[in-house]
Amino acid sequence: MSESETTATPSAPQRRRRADAERSRSAVLDAAMRLLAERPDAGMASIATAAGVTRQTVYAHFRTRDELLEAVADRVTDEARAAMDAAELEEGPALDALLRLQDIGWQLFTRHPVMLQLGAAPTSDEADRARHEPVALRLGRLIERGQAAGEFTAEPSAAWLVAAVVALGHAAGNEVGAGRMTSDEAAVSLRAATLGVLGVQPGVRQGGNAATSCAGH
Repeated sequence: MSESETTATPSAPQRRRRADAERSRSAVLDAAMRLLAERPDAGMASIATAAGVTRQTVYAHFRTRDELLEAVADRVTDEARAAMDAAELEEGPALDALLRLQDIGWQLFTRHPVMLQLGAAPTSDEADRARHEPVALRLGRLIERGQAAGEFTAEPSAAWLVAAVVALGHAAGNEVGAGRMTSDEAAVSLRAATLGVLGVQPGVRQGGNAATSCAGH
């Protein structure tokens, strides 16, 4: 083995250190998601305690609380992408698939209420677009398919309807976060408003059942 190959190959201690660092980073993210759901104002010291690491360890991975929130947002985005990939959104009527997509987002919100903070945290436009892109692209394809099939209103444009449906989701989340609605109440209103924006007539059936609301209900 040449000197360059020896240098390029991590030693066993280096691999262990990297694995240890990845485990502690994951533990901090897990703790942040749990704790911030209960205590939105929790600081880095509290998150360190919940993760079972020192505050210095938390700062070694995340220089600021906002940076930690960014990493939490990335974790939730990865979870959302995996759930959407498993939802077979290309199958069946566009309305059924769109409501499955919306339910995935609402389930994530109810599991991770810290998402309200993520929306308020400072972030770059590029990072924000990257996180919204998985949903926006799938939603756009579904709306275009539904318009072509006559399931959704042909006007306004698909791009406008995407923006409107996303905005409705944010509004529902904000109502829950402000304590003005329960999660179930907001889910009912979100679905009704979505169907209205898409021009779906009352009584239209989806998947063999009346179009009812609320992920998991």
